[in-house]
Amino acid sequence: MTDTHDLTAVQLLERYASGELSPVEATRAVLHRIEQIQPEVNAFTRVDAEGALRQAEESAERWRRGAPAGLLDGVPVSVKDILLLRGAPTLRGSRTVRPDVQAWDEDAPSVARLREHGAVFVGKTTTPEFGWKGVTDSPVYGVTGNPYDPQRTAGGSSGGSAAAVALGAGPLSLGTDGGGSVRIPAAFCGIFALKPTYGRVPLYPASAFGTLAHVGPMTRDAADAALMMDVISGPDWRDWSQLAPPPEGGFREALTPGGGGVDGLRVAYSPALGGAATVDPEVAAAVRRAVDLLAELGAVVEEIDPGFEDPVEAFHTLWFSGAARVVQPLGQEDRELLDPGLREICAQGASYSALDYLAAVDVRMALGHAMGRFHSAYDLLVTPTLPITAFEAGVEVPKGSEHTRWTGWTPFTYPFNLTQQPAASVPCGLSGTGLPIGVQLVGARHADALVLRASHALFEAGLADGVRPGAA
Repeated sequence: MTDTHDLTAVQLLERYASGELSPVEATRAVLHRIEQIQPEVNAFTRVDAEGALRQAEESAERWRRGAPAGLLDGVPVSVKDILLLRGAPTLRGSRTVRPDVQAWDEDAPSVARLREHGAVFVGKTTTPEFGWKGVTDSPVYGVTGNPYDPQRTAGGSSGGSAAAVALGAGPLSLGTDGGGSVRIPAAFCGIFALKPTYGRVPLYPASAFGTLAHVGPMTRDAADAALMMDVISGPDWRDWSQLAPPPEGGFREALTPGGGGVDGLRVAYSPALGGAATVDPEVAAAVRRAVDLLAELGAVVEEIDPGFEDPVEAFHTLWFSGAARVVQPLGQEDRELLDPGLREICAQGASYSALDYLAAVDVRMALGHAMGRFHSAYDLLVTPTLPITAFEAGVEVPKGSEHTRWTGWTPFTYPFNLTQQPAASVPCGLSGTGLPIGVQLVGARHADALVLRASHALFEAGLADGVRPGAA
């Protein structure tokens, strides 16, 4: 029998509607689970048990009246500590952010939509300082461990959210992704995550990383993510760059049998993006099995590379400049409090000229044009999410690596922040040492529903079966 804390959001809502389970019982189970896992993996920066139970009791009363507030009434949710959550300080993993300097009385747009739909907020999750890197450790909260092996990294920068979802500390979490930050930890922790098309989920305050930064759902499966997307895609005037509302019917409808699954989809499989990375053989084999499954389900698969050169230098120019902008207001005393790696990239970012920045924008526009052309021939691009499995926690790159920055081992994620395309990570197996592996599905801009549909088809076909902590 499935423990209450292991139920998905869809399953919880079914039990609420039938009267089999109440939001209070579900929230108590999640809070108890947080107490169990927090000492081991350090996924949360703040837990609001009292507030969560109060919200759950209010939800239970609405369900008793047969009048739930919305699509997620009574479902426990966590929020990455980059996004504003009313009543809780948003420290962003930095000792330079003082919790007592403002009222913290505003929700980010995605958080506001969740609140309107009755979600129960259990707490905030860990992030590296200002979300700057692909692992999760910070000067304020320390290191976040992997659910499968706490001595290894959960990935980042939404590592706390990924660890929480993987371990049953709430079925839903809100993360942010500027270069892979929901997909990297999803792959390392064995969960699902979607980086939506830029602007599909409104963001406020605007990120210093500009239009690289997306907000996305982190869940156990694609069905929960589609449900969450139907909520968080709601409009908010505070984001001037938000897209128009999604098509009528929403994202859940795309998962129904009438949605079509993957039969007939044109799928491009790129094992290494033209050699951008050396892929671990176990990762390559697991991703190959996922691709074969897509073919078995009716997709037309062709092994082909998109043909672009690694845009890492352009990404660095944009990313490091954004980081420099984040810390620009800080005095020297506060700068000494920063993560040393963050200080390094900020110094590099501050050295770029406006012409350097615009040259990086040119690379970005050319890449977007190339991928637009590519998707005129292919519905989906499939790659590994990452070329490796989780490595030692507390370091930016694996020991002995030739790379100095996190982008060196994440070549499959950041290109699609540059292009603003939707991209998901789906768990596709475990390594011989029991560590999760993810496969990435990338769609054309605005094809979020298609990416969710294909991801759901893989879950329904059993691709992720057995990918849970302890399942190995």
